[in-house]
Amino acid sequence: MGLLEDKVVVVTGAGRGIGRGEALECARQGAAVVVAEFDAEAGEEVAAEIKEAGGQAAAVPGDVADSDVADALVTTAVEQFGALDAVVNNAGILRDRTLVKMSDAEWDDVIRVHLRGHFAPTRAACRYWRESQRPGHLVHTASTSGILGNFGQSNYGAAKAGIAAFSTIVAMEMARYQVTSNAIAPSALTRMTEALLPPDVREDRRESLERGEFDFFDPENVAPFVAYLASDQSSHISGKVFGVQGDSVELYQPFTSVAEIRGDGHRWDAEAIPDRMAELFEQAGMDPAPENMMARSRHKIIS
Repeated sequence: MGLLEDKVVVVTGAGRGIGRGEALECARQGAAVVVAEFDAEAGEEVAAEIKEAGGQAAAVPGDVADSDVADALVTTAVEQFGALDAVVNNAGILRDRTLVKMSDAEWDDVIRVHLRGHFAPTRAACRYWRESQRPGHLVHTASTSGILGNFGQSNYGAAKAGIAAFSTIVAMEMARYQVTSNAIAPSALTRMTEALLPPDVREDRRESLERGEFDFFDPENVAPFVAYLASDQSSHISGKVFGVQGDSVELYQPFTSVAEIRGDGHRWDAEAIPDRMAELFEQAGMDPAPENMMARSRHKIIS
């Protein structure tokens, strides 16, 4: 038996890339899958692929940031398969641009698809679980662009950092209802991210694949851990953010205070602060200048 035998899972953005891999893996693990996809044809193709392999699936087209579509995901799961056990929020877009060149639409579209596209399905599922007194599992898709930062992605990074915070707060609010909420920061080559790969890395990958070696950046590498987080085997884990790529699973630590200076029991004098700031950064072992946090990651990240 698979980890998700007799379970029902919604996967958003499931028509391609990471979401497609997640939908297929959840089905392989025994779940009936509701395939949520803006591109109706792509969603139907994934649902058909699951059915052809002997699984159960239903496709729901539309923008998951719309409340009506998000509510329809829960309704479809319950009416066609009898229940809802997990939601994997994956839907997303990229509109990369440096801040000074970014349009209002490039900001608004990314924030809407990612943040509201997580909010609406999560709210619909949590209302169902609370009202039906059933446990549930939420898996959200953050990014290293949000928790570490990435040049040219202020819109995407802000949305993804918001998703990490959203997941943590939902975990606290829904704990009383036995609902878990975790986020992943995946790294994989998809239609959205392939152009971000440096030419030398792209060539190394091509040669590696020709030799039949493990493809570290295959989107389907993310799916097994997501299936685990969507299963009852992970019921003791909530409010966490995991890096998932290749054969690697990382656990990220949230923002933590690493140094402090005090004002001797009274309000700070603004003119006294400059002389004390060096002390703060020395305690922390940090550079006060802008840093490339991606450079500290264990792997060449494609978010």
